[in-house]
Amino acid sequence: MAFAVPLRGQTAQPVKIVVLGDSLSAGFGLPAQDAFPAKLDAALKRKGIAITMTNAGVSGDTSSGGLERLDWSVPDGTDAVILELGANDMLRGVDPAVTRKSLDAILAKLKARNIAVLLCGMRAAPNMGPDYARAFDAIYPALASTHGVVFYPFFLEGVAADRSLNQPDGLHPTAAGVDAIVERILPKVEELIGRVKK
Repeated sequence: MAFAVPLRGQTAQPVKIVVLGDSLSAGFGLPAQDAFPAKLDAALKRKGIAITMTNAGVSGDTSSGGLERLDWSVPDGTDAVILELGANDMLRGVDPAVTRKSLDAILAKLKARNIAVLLCGMRAAPNMGPDYARAFDAIYPALASTHGVVFYPFFLEGVAADRSLNQPDGLHPTAAGVDAIVERILPKVEELIGRVKK
């Protein structure tokens, strides 16, 4: 009796990814197809990686806000989360201890649900002062180490402060800026998907 051997990838279920973030992932000021999750989705599919991508970015959201909406923003059946929060905490001068506590709680809840995480780091703007910057910037590597998640140190690497890659507000990337973010973060996203498939 002959058995059909499925070709690699044919029977693989798509990896379900939710991007839990703020305006940087929501796509503030951009058409929907130019938002980070949409461009990341397209980049992964060009590589033949089967995924479904959900944009759970909310403009203006803080890490505390992300924690409050975590359960309905990340539905049952989610395999992986790209966590991109904290920029608004920093811009509002929220105590870094509060930001750390919220992100820590999000990571703990996702771990309890066996959801793989890519934590995207953020850095304090220079005008926040050296003490604040030290405390804020230390949050992400510490939590990544504690929770053993995939870690991308700075979401806006290569894009922050580059006027050609940002909208006039100097805070939000243009479509070209999003392309630059996707290109740089892609290896970490592939590492995240690799963890899910294991």
